[in-house]
Amino acid sequence: MLRHALDRGLLSLTTDAAGVGRAANIVIIIGTPVDEFLSPSLKPITTCIDTLLPHLSDAQLIVLRSTVYPGVTESVARYLRDRGKKTRISFCPERIVQGYAVEELQSLPQIVSGTTPEAEDAAAKLFEKIAPAIVRLSPSEAELVKLFSNAYRYIQFAVTNQFYLIACSAGVDYYRVLEGMKIGYPRMADVPAAGFAAGPCLFKDTMQLAAFYKNQFSIGHAAMLVNESLPMFVVDNLSSRYKLEDMTVGLLGMAFKANNDDVRSSLSYKLKKLLSFRAKMVLTTDPYVTTDPTLRPLEEVTSRSDILILCAPHAPYRELQLQGKIVVDIWNLWGAKHTCAAAV
Repeated sequence: MLRHALDRGLLSLTTDAAGVGRAANIVIIIGTPVDEFLSPSLKPITTCIDTLLPHLSDAQLIVLRSTVYPGVTESVARYLRDRGKKTRISFCPERIVQGYAVEELQSLPQIVSGTTPEAEDAAAKLFEKIAPAIVRLSPSEAELVKLFSNAYRYIQFAVTNQFYLIACSAGVDYYRVLEGMKIGYPRMADVPAAGFAAGPCLFKDTMQLAAFYKNQFSIGHAAMLVNESLPMFVVDNLSSRYKLEDMTVGLLGMAFKANNDDVRSSLSYKLKKLLSFRAKMVLTTDPYVTTDPTLRPLEEVTSRSDILILCAPHAPYRELQLQGKIVVDIWNLWGAKHTCAAAV
């Protein structure tokens, strides 16, 4: 699809902000990150708007796509009005799973909102070209849809991770329990596997929601404590069984999720940092990540390591031969007997 668009001149790239002046619709994919105080930072969006400002016209539509703090959409509209611009502003959150954009853009309903009826109609007209259905909401409703969706997913992972921690502490195979919960019982069908819940969205958006609710989002904070504690649990569990100071530990998969090259906010790196204080040596590998110069070839990591920890369950790891190694497989990629820490 990319080659098709390039060959026909349908797609052009530029670093010149003046290029937006030729567009009827401007889609901004900058959201509101959280700062060192776990509070939302509006600066990335306002910096972007300031850059575009000289090139905007009243006939254009600006679509905010990435997660924003509640009220940001209306705030952007006011920001532009105060500077003499009547550009239409809409918030139309993307809800696709990373790696499935082409498929899900065409199969998921698209939520659209606008700070004026004209902005909402223009956004609906734009997304009707690709989405199977349009769901119209107010900007505040649409902003909360995205935050609630991501926070709910983060909490789901925290629940299964807490169950995993309880099962391991009791010496029980969590995945046999999970299988028993699900067999013939549809109400448990959506319980995910345990594993590192991280990345650039779920944690951040849970904390944005907490900040919006005056830090009274207790279940969100509890989810953060569970999910962020999992790397330390792995290290403490290994330390109680083995003399890590005499052992080399290999980490398999440094991306934040399976079959992906994105390392943003990956808990694999938190685990690496924790192990650097305990283990003799820590080796890392990932078949997809290209931005980390410290990564080693898979063969080297598996051959040199005494302990192997599956951090991201990439498909190429499924057929690995791990005889003679101590393996930690939180995700159950290789079978339940390795989910806490066991010798192969």
